[in-house]
Amino acid sequence: MNVRLIKMGKNVILVLLLIISFVSVQAQTNDKGQKSLEKIADPDNLASEYFSQIMGVALSATSNLKLYQFVYDWIGTPYRLGGVTKNGIDCSGFAFELYNKVFSTLIGNNSRNIFSMVNPIGKSELKEGDLVFFKIGSRSITHMGVYIGNNRFAHASTSKGVMISDLDEAYWRRYYYKGGRLLASLRD
Repeated sequence: MNVRLIKMGKNVILVLLLIISFVSVQAQTNDKGQKSLEKIADPDNLASEYFSQIMGVALSATSNLKLYQFVYDWIGTPYRLGGVTKNGIDCSGFAFELYNKVFSTLIGNNSRNIFSMVNPIGKSELKEGDLVFFKIGSRSITHMGVYIGNNRFAHASTSKGVMISDLDEAYWRRYYYKGGRLLASLRD
């Protein structure tokens, strides 16, 4: 009987150890899962990861996270000429909304009007938040976007809506006109 009790005791201890280790593993997994959920739920982190990993734009302590968050929130919004909402927006409407929400600055309502509000700058001088202008099949400015760094800009494309493109892509290189920085008198 003593041997039987000892074997039964060993089995009980083994079962208890298995249960404890299972519970411990579950708790660790839940902590990691919770941290992952917290990471995913943080919109600033989502925008940072999106831009730094997917888009190749290195975000630093000096980066304007509000700018990146705004662009991230609008990615995929469909194009609509004259539109200024998430139901549809055009290139100048996107720039207008971005400048209003991110920089608390009101700019013009079309690309040519907005170009009159900037100091033209060279491509190599572009900084995040600067504007880029294009002449597509015309002698006048027909398209614009907002520079976000690493030769990329955010804009409302007629075919794909709000998206990010690279100034070095053949299409954009072909039609690029100028970069521009908002006149100091218009900035806060």
